[in-house]
Amino acid sequence: MSDESGTERYLRLTVELTVEVQDIGALQAAALKEINHPDADLDDDERREQAEMVSADDSGATALQWLIEPDHVLGLIEHVEQIEPREAVLGVEPSEGPSDEEDEHDHEHGHDHKH
Repeated sequence: MSDESGTERYLRLTVELTVEVQDIGALQAAALKEINHPDADLDDDERREQAEMVSADDSGATALQWLIEPDHVLGLIEHVEQIEPREAVLGVEPSEGPSDEEDEHDHEHGHDHKH
């Protein structure tokens, strides 16, 4: 919805989260269960292709993408009535690990952070 002046305003929310994969086999198995679930909107070829991608990716990133539901992400803002989500893009990629402690401190106080 646009404001009273008729100009639309957009804000892009960027969240960075690093997770540690503790059991790659179990992560992939959970993703395969989602891919093979009868409610998954995939045909047999797509199921096979997605299952192969999950199994071949030993970082776990492809598996994790299958396990994150859009509603989980939108939960960050659902309590804010003055905004309406317009676009969501989720990417999962391998990481070298958590940033050092100084960087983590900066992220906690991102609004005070100078660029």
